Amino acid sequence: MLSGEERLKKLRWRARRGMKELDVLFEVFFNTRAEALRAGSWPQLEALLAQEDDVLFDWISGRDLPSDPDVLKLIATLTHVV
Repeated sequence: MLSGEERLKKLRWRARRGMKELDVLFEVFFNTRAEALRAGSWPQLEALLAQEDDVLFDWISGRDLPSDPDVLKLIATLTHVV
């Protein structure tokens, strides 16, 4: 099992994207929610990060929405941090 700091580092690495807009959004999220992420909050973040950039951008911009309600809540959290 990963320590809190290891989990945070792993998530930060997986959040590095090919779109500047997503990079900025995730950076703000990680900076403001680091302690909660270390503690294991938002387990669905890994599933979110497994998505392609264009899918993520559509979800975050509201052009499309995920079917999973937990991922939808996470996206709402992500988009309200900035």
